[in-house]
Amino acid sequence: MSILDTIFAPVMNLGEPWSLLIISFILTGAITLAYKFLTDQKLMKELKDEMKSLQTEMKSLKNKPEIMMEVQKKAMEKNMKYMMQSLKPTLITFIPIIFIFSWLRGYYTALGNPDILFGLSWIWVYIIFSLVISISLRKLMKIH
Repeated sequence: MSILDTIFAPVMNLGEPWSLLIISFILTGAITLAYKFLTDQKLMKELKDEMKSLQTEMKSLKNKPEIMMEVQKKAMEKNMKYMMQSLKPTLITFIPIIFIFSWLRGYYTALGNPDILFGLSWIWVYIIFSLVISISLRKLMKIH
């Protein structure tokens, strides 16, 4: 995987936790962009709104189980459509992410798996950075 060594060498020379922050931003940004452009955002918003409406309706039908089951079936259908839409970008970004994570694991294993930030290993620091970055980017890009 020497190509990844070449690509990420300038970033890795910045030191921790900065290198991991930048890699988290690059990967999360790429995944977020893929999600935005490979899904029908209008359809995703409609499905999300419909599921929210159906959930509200189900709460009001607690005393009518037969009607609630019908509404729940509709909600499950909407949820399945939503999941199928969101699966496209996941499938496309999965293979490159696996290679990069494998490289990161090898890189940090070679360093002796050092604590990166507050006693946390690289994977936990990546997850924390990635969650914060993902939430921020999704709000900025108005992704549903």
